[in-house]
Amino acid sequence: MTNEYDLVVLGGGTGGYVAAIRASQLGMKTAVVENKKVGGTCLHRGCIPSKSLLKSAEKWRDLQNMEQFGLKADQIDFDFTKIQARKEQTVETLHKGVQSLLKKADIDIYHGFGRILGPSIFSPVPGTISVEYGNGEENTMIVPKYVMIATGSHSKELPIFPFNEKVVLNSDEALEMDQLPSSMIIIGGGIIGIEWASMLVDYGVKVTVIEQSETILPEEDELVQKEMQRRLEKRGVLFKTGISLDENQVHITDQEVRINIIDNETIRAEKVLVSIGRTGNTNTIGLKNTDIVVENGFIQTNEMFQTNESHIYAIGDCIGGMQLAHSASQEGIVAVEHMANKNPAPLDEQKIPSCIYSYPEAAKIGLTEKSAKEAGYSLKIGTIPFQAIGKTHVNGDPEGTIKMITDAETEDILGVHLIGERATELISEASIAMTLHANAWEIAQTIHPHPTVSEVFKEAAMAVEKEQIHG
Repeated sequence: MTNEYDLVVLGGGTGGYVAAIRASQLGMKTAVVENKKVGGTCLHRGCIPSKSLLKSAEKWRDLQNMEQFGLKADQIDFDFTKIQARKEQTVETLHKGVQSLLKKADIDIYHGFGRILGPSIFSPVPGTISVEYGNGEENTMIVPKYVMIATGSHSKELPIFPFNEKVVLNSDEALEMDQLPSSMIIIGGGIIGIEWASMLVDYGVKVTVIEQSETILPEEDELVQKEMQRRLEKRGVLFKTGISLDENQVHITDQEVRINIIDNETIRAEKVLVSIGRTGNTNTIGLKNTDIVVENGFIQTNEMFQTNESHIYAIGDCIGGMQLAHSASQEGIVAVEHMANKNPAPLDEQKIPSCIYSYPEAAKIGLTEKSAKEAGYSLKIGTIPFQAIGKTHVNGDPEGTIKMITDAETEDILGVHLIGERATELISEASIAMTLHANAWEIAQTIHPHPTVSEVFKEAAMAVEKEQIHG
């Protein structure tokens, strides 16, 4: 059985299904090949389920702190089984939504494993897709004009911490825990590790974070690194930074993990979460049948996301980069519009925001102060504490800071970094400003409603010229 399409997308995750819908809007006959469920890692094993658990943790934290608002209640408690059930219901609701969107766009979905074939009777160039069902059913052959690889990524494994789904977990497996451990060691102090640390400590789990770098969140601005660690330590998280482990320091049994750090210090925990990054799903999709280049597990592309096979594009986690759902979606749109000769603008990673959904929240866009200095910029910086903003006191959470970094010569905004209440929502204002090339003076002229947390942006913009009113 052979079917022909303008575009076949390998992978129905956030980048893949968004690209497929955009292709359909442009009149392309489109199919998606997905081995699991459409929505991919973000919907089923990443962004959405983890943020659902974080939201429940936030509500539980608010209940415990409600006396500051003059409220009292007896016998408050949480039920982790119901928390997990709510997470699953949220995921299923959104899964049905994605299925509905694809159906509305008249996109065919093949529920099987897609493999790229080399030149054959079906096509003189690589790109025919064999859909394998694994149940004895005959493979389906799809002959597309274009192929988009959007196969995502999976958690990296450390040889000294082999995943076993019981004691040593990756983030996918941690999301499926039916009960909370009393203690957990998190290997890796990046974004995922910090979100898990924040969530677990809210639920009363004893948490230790071990990070190889000298600081947690090594890609973040120093302001965020220091404040995040301080706030999490205040809530009970133990950090061990600058630590490299070898097999002689690690002891894993069916009941616990023991890690000998330094000076005979031993840390024990019921479980360990390994969170050291992700690598592309590229090994088994038939790339050896093409001239596509893979380096360090990631497919190499040009700025329009074309591979060395010009009719085969790749987007999302499988090409590395920022590995964010929203960047994958935009990559997919750019790639499809390039196929359709719409002359899209290439993406600028410095204008893509990144968020940390811990407590406190943090968000950034553009350069850190350190990277801006290393790039040779002369800087003017505006920094404002959230305590200067009335609404943060009304909300009962006035801790936090915003830093706006600008080029002293051109007045362009080079980066914005926030840590504090609603940082992940507030960062969009910086994203719009940088996209429209607004400078700090222009933001300072924008009237922000009072009282809102968003007033912190106006104050930070004014602070660039030392003209802030509050703070």
